[in-house]
Amino acid sequence: MKLRTFLTATAAAAAALALSPSVALAQQNYKSEYRLSLVLGPPSPWGMAGQIWADLVKERTKGRINIKLYPGVSLIQGDQTREFSALRQGVIDMSVGSTINWSPQVKSLNLFSLPFLMPDYAAVDALTQGEVGKEVFKTLEKSGVVPLAWGENGYRELTNSKHAISKPEDLKGMKIRVVGSPIFADMFTAMGANPTQMSWADAQPALSSGAVDGQENPLFMFTILKLHTVGQKHVTTWGYMADPLVFVVNKDIWASWTKADQDIVRQAAIDAGKQEIGIARKGLVEPGKPLLKDIAGMGVTVTQLTPEQREAFVRVTRPVYDKWKPTIGTDLVNMAEKAIAARPKQ
Repeated sequence: MKLRTFLTATAAAAAALALSPSVALAQQNYKSEYRLSLVLGPPSPWGMAGQIWADLVKERTKGRINIKLYPGVSLIQGDQTREFSALRQGVIDMSVGSTINWSPQVKSLNLFSLPFLMPDYAAVDALTQGEVGKEVFKTLEKSGVVPLAWGENGYRELTNSKHAISKPEDLKGMKIRVVGSPIFADMFTAMGANPTQMSWADAQPALSSGAVDGQENPLFMFTILKLHTVGQKHVTTWGYMADPLVFVVNKDIWASWTKADQDIVRQAAIDAGKQEIGIARKGLVEPGKPLLKDIAGMGVTVTQLTPEQREAFVRVTRPVYDKWKPTIGTDLVNMAEKAIAARPKQ
């Protein structure tokens, strides 16, 4: 037994010597747990982004970096608009965050909220996976975080409890819950609706009671949360904007890791992002869009806009697009428009 103990100790000492003093010291300073903030947890695609990333990092670092998920933005009492500030301040170590939620602090992120900028998934990919995505990452780095990869929350489609919506006039006077970002209030006001900003925690009882008539979110939310049970009997697919997700790490946390572990965490984020994007698009890119059939099977009326019907919404929201272009950055918006124009057509 003593010999075995001696051999074990010798092997451990040899392993320690194999590490450079700086690497060994850095790993001694690693936290036992890293806090990853999410708005939604599994089984949503958003939550799966965080789970896959955490699992890959733990496996590839052999347990040196352990990540715990905090869905519901619970580290900041559920206020998703504070997430980016908390990330910079170190209240949050890591996040898979929404470009919408972070846009009040990083104005260029409103690019992805411009009405009807991205007509299809190829347009989304042309931005996030190209030069535009790199430019946005540079801005995020200057803002105090380390961006690593892109994920996807998906196209935000419209639901309501009143009637089918196929033209802007159908929205007149309708109370629509929107996220707390000013561009959304501008868009729905332009379409004649009455936008009401509230957290999702407040939105669900408001929908159930009829205090608000509708909301807009990715369609996976409809099925996971069973929105037909809170009066949402009409869905309109109009693809007016998509919400990319960003995998980020607090800059001080990032600096505390060895270069080798930084490389592992970055590649794990890239791999998790690719997997999550596939999950987010499931049921929407296949022939027949089976997710829409599932929603219709819940007794919901699904209205898919024709190109001509969609163009009517484009026209009515164009003043909002033009208003926000300078705020976002004219050069960045022009770059995005060129990238979309040059994308492979689907």
